Amino acid sequence: MDINLSDVVAEVTAAFDRYETALVGNDVAALDALFWDGPHTIRYGIGENLYGPEEIAAFRAGRSPVGLARTLGRTQITAYGRDTAIAATLFYRDSLPGKVGRQMQTWVRMPEGWRVVAAHVSIIDG
Repeated sequence: MDINLSDVVAEVTAAFDRYETALVGNDVAALDALFWDGPHTIRYGIGENLYGPEEIAAFRAGRSPVGLARTLGRTQITAYGRDTAIAATLFYRDSLPGKVGRQMQTWVRMPEGWRVVAAHVSIIDG
């Protein structure tokens, strides 16, 4: 298996960047589009466990758009072959001093493009 083919890493990095822009801008439609619209999609959040695109979309639609700005650190995109990648990053918010957020996403190349099929977000003491 090829690890970190440069063209695949570039594609996933671009998708990850679109996700980050949509997240901090609260572009719910773009966020929903970047998650796979399949029954096996999962997002574990800071205070929620979401199964399937309906639960994920409902969470995003009901979330406050206040305080979404953040700074990323130690972002790592690792591609496994041509169709699967993991994006991992740390994040910091001014509203959470002394805390560090952690985000991991599994991205899969689908017919419609790169989509998140599993995500996990947590916050720990920094």
